[in-house]
Amino acid sequence: MSAAGVTVPYMELGRRELDILALERRSFSGPGAKERTIREELGLAPVRYYQLLNALLDDPRALAADPVTVNRLRRVRESRRSER
Repeated sequence: MSAAGVTVPYMELGRRELDILALERRSFSGPGAKERTIREELGLAPVRYYQLLNALLDDPRALAADPVTVNRLRRVRESRRSER
């Protein structure tokens, strides 16, 4: 999509992808709070949520839409991979 000839990458993302990025910007208190929110607000099993999130981190549209969150999560993912 474009507005006045300027491409707006975040509009290319679906509602679910935008909701996932929004959830990742939030903080959660207590064990299980994030998983409960994933189930209640997105209607997804946590395993499926994390599959979608990992795919989203490799999507250039997600990086364009929310570079701070995507880059932070990429660093966390890379750090966890290097610990293995």
